[in-house]
Amino acid sequence: MSFNKVILVGNLGRDPELRYTPQGTPVCSFSMATNERRKDKSGEMQDNTTWFRVTLWGRQAETASQYLTKGRPVYIEGRLRVEEWTDRDGKARHTLEVHGTDMQFIGGGRGEEAPMERAAAAGGAPAAEQPDMADDDIPF
Repeated sequence: MSFNKVILVGNLGRDPELRYTPQGTPVCSFSMATNERRKDKSGEMQDNTTWFRVTLWGRQAETASQYLTKGRPVYIEGRLRVEEWTDRDGKARHTLEVHGTDMQFIGGGRGEEAPMERAAAAGGAPAAEQPDMADDDIPF
């Protein structure tokens, strides 16, 4: 038995790009950064940022392209894969790719309520917990 599931909570690195397959299926992709803060050997706090490329399909793709923007926090569940490729200089590169299976909005961004928080305020599903983030915590 094998299992491949990843959960990411981070911020978009750029606005989502929505496109459609020849069969008309929506596909949305964007970059996403996660941050880890830890002390180095000298006791100084260091930030370690990891970048992922996320792809969503179907209705989630359309929703992401409609509501997400660069810098916005988001929760993503999906399957992780490493895409290996060669750059123009012939150097081997790799990209962490996530085929998203679930997406939830976190925070309202720009003073607006996200759709999930609006649903919770109206008695729907509970809203995601608000992270304590300052502008200094965003990696870009």
